[in-house]
Amino acid sequence: MVSGDETAARPFTICGPDMPVPQSLAGAVAAIGNFDGVHLGHRRLVENVRAAARETGRPAAILTFEPHPRAYFTPEAPMFRLTGLAAKEIVFASLGLDGLIVRRFDGALAATGASAFVHEFLKASLGLSGVVVGHDFHFGRGREGTPAVLAALCRETGLSCRIVDPVALGDEAEPVSSSAIRAALAAGDVARANSLLGYRWFVLGPVRHGDKRGRQLGFPTANMRLPDCGLAHGIYAVRARLGPGQFRDGVASYGRRPTFDDGAPLLETYLFDFTGDLYGREIAVEFVGHIRGEERFASADALVARMHVDAEAARALLARDATRSMLA
Repeated sequence: MVSGDETAARPFTICGPDMPVPQSLAGAVAAIGNFDGVHLGHRRLVENVRAAARETGRPAAILTFEPHPRAYFTPEAPMFRLTGLAAKEIVFASLGLDGLIVRRFDGALAATGASAFVHEFLKASLGLSGVVVGHDFHFGRGREGTPAVLAALCRETGLSCRIVDPVALGDEAEPVSSSAIRAALAAGDVARANSLLGYRWFVLGPVRHGDKRGRQLGFPTANMRLPDCGLAHGIYAVRARLGPGQFRDGVASYGRRPTFDDGAPLLETYLFDFTGDLYGREIAVEFVGHIRGEERFASADALVARMHVDAEAARALLARDATRSMLA
């Protein structure tokens, strides 16, 4: 089991790619990784970095990289990212950490050998006092660095080092992984994905203008593009954060609108009991449950009739769901 998370006692600091490490994170103990999804396995690393930091009186931080290394090495193969940087900032800020250090993944970093990565990058450049990594962590040019190599280099450099075992959900043999979560979302199994994450999966983005068809049908929607999203097309129970302390339940369609135009995939969210203009505003939408797959209807009237049924199903799912939200 992964224990509950605490709220940070001091302000959460974000150190962007081109920023020097601030004094508030000087000598930090950092968990290192890509952390796509910040799932239950990643949360075990968070627990360990917090514990190591408490033992030494140091700040507890996350060290991650942008772009994702896979996007750097294979830019021609779009990747379904579970959590972009903005989403990671939200999740990490809620987990009792002192900060997030982001560094650019580029040709220079990719060509850095394992020894230089520890001695020059982690110790000299970032000034870390310790690191926490997963059991499958690889680093350095050609992924030459393994957890065992990291531990040896940390001993040379005077850094503390913790290597964390994989986390499985319940009695499952397979460890929690970002790949398993992507597979669940690709199947529309939001409940499964959320159980592996330990919170409701969510997306962020600006509300864009659409063709106003939803308004004409009596279901005005907030529309968002989700680049390279692998979520199954269908209808979902959702909850949206419109701004600080502003939340609305709703029902959302993600897909190509086969009844009308079979266009580019779009997330269209109908918010219950809401009136107002959201165009251009950045909102967050978290997914609570899957209602049905995307369908083509014989007429607009048939679609509207089903939308009323979907809305009631969404209300029922939302009323009984107790999964943690990272947006509150």
